[in-house]
Amino acid sequence: MSEQDANHRFANEATVEPDQIARARAHALELGAAPISAAVGAQCALLAAASQSLNIVEIGTGAGVSGLWLLHGAPRATLTTIDSEPEHLAVARKAFADAGVPPARARFITGRASNVLPRMNEASYDIVLVDADPDGVIEYVEHGLRLVRAGGTVLVPRVLNGGAVADPVRRDAVTSAYRSLIQETQSSPAVLGALSIVGEGLLQLTTIPAD
Repeated sequence: MSEQDANHRFANEATVEPDQIARARAHALELGAAPISAAVGAQCALLAAASQSLNIVEIGTGAGVSGLWLLHGAPRATLTTIDSEPEHLAVARKAFADAGVPPARARFITGRASNVLPRMNEASYDIVLVDADPDGVIEYVEHGLRLVRAGGTVLVPRVLNGGAVADPVRRDAVTSAYRSLIQETQSSPAVLGALSIVGEGLLQLTTIPAD
């Protein structure tokens, strides 16, 4: 095992996942809605806590794992979560209830993100997490950057696409989109970008307030 692989394994195994999120993870796996890793979830929770988030948008509910991690870091926040699969939303709603999340803290929207996001208020959210259809990642990130307040953050898990992004031979549309997203945001004057390679990867984009 290489040093890098050993570091990844240690970081993943060292993360302690709260029981209520672990239960949601088990339900997600039963449902076939692949959840973010605990290591990435912990990073999302930390960023939500550090920014003292009060308004969060999640694009791609799954079975509620990522949403619970975000609210774990920001328990006073209100989470708006969007998914096109009613079954996923139903499972997530139960996971939130089982975790003791007050109903007023979670808003569930059924629909395609491409239809819902244009109707949401810009510069109104602290964090937008993008974990939906990878074919639309560029569009969703653009919406996310519009929706967050000045100094707000857009989070994109799975951005390494299972290691494909680092492989120059891989040039399929999804891999190319992720690769372009990383490269372009790293050099953008409008955002401060950081790429974490723990777990499945997490791209963090914080908007830079205008002078």
